Amino acid sequence: MATTAADDTEGTPSGAVKSSLRTLEILELLSSSPRQTIASMSRDLGIPKSSLHGLLHTMVGRGWLETDQTGTLYSLGVRAFLTGAAFVESDDLVTLAQPALDLIAERTGETVHLGRLEGGDVVYLAKRESRHALRLFSAVGRRLPAHATALGKSILATFDDDEVDRRLSWPLEALTPQTITDPAALHAELADARRKTYASDNGENAPGIRCVAVALQPTRGSYSAISCSVPASRMTELHRADIIDALMVARTTIDSLSRPLRR
Repeated sequence: MATTAADDTEGTPSGAVKSSLRTLEILELLSSSPRQTIASMSRDLGIPKSSLHGLLHTMVGRGWLETDQTGTLYSLGVRAFLTGAAFVESDDLVTLAQPALDLIAERTGETVHLGRLEGGDVVYLAKRESRHALRLFSAVGRRLPAHATALGKSILATFDDDEVDRRLSWPLEALTPQTITDPAALHAELADARRKTYASDNGENAPGIRCVAVALQPTRGSYSAISCSVPASRMTELHRADIIDALMVARTTIDSLSRPLRR
């Protein structure tokens, strides 16, 4: 029997199309869990395997998804990458921040990031590599829990405790033994970040990595921050103080340039 418009909207939010929602859910799942089988997607998304087959076949054919040699494991395709790259290249704040990120990297010699809060996570939008051989692994487009990163905590510190609780997914995930997952401890950490106007993480995202971050002024409803990440072996008190100063200077510059985006 042919599918009607009514069939495709049944059980969905008003005005939504079921097949479109399912397509978006597939993309969102694969962005956080890169390799999935039909069985795992059916389980995680609550979509029948019979419905998934047609959607996945279409998405592979259009380049949004790719499969391995066995044809059983699915991951994002080049079309998804190109769309994500186009977003970053067209983002006004990312463009405005580029010179300031260059200056932080030149001054500190360390890995520099620009990230944005998306739900309860931080997504990396820009990166400058460290000039040292020992460096942090990260990539533009990577998504990490906000509570486990200096980037995320610097942004969360701009909200009150009730808003923080609303934005995060409880219980909090522990990425390392140092990740703060206790609500009271996290709120105390954010209160300290508000007082200092910068946030830190000490191996909470990746073992042996220290990071400092400062939040930028919100632009068009988006919350972003810049950070500098350093292996613990290089994070002396003097180096840390220089990194904090470089981030503060960059924040002032970026906030000044982005003022038109806040109108």
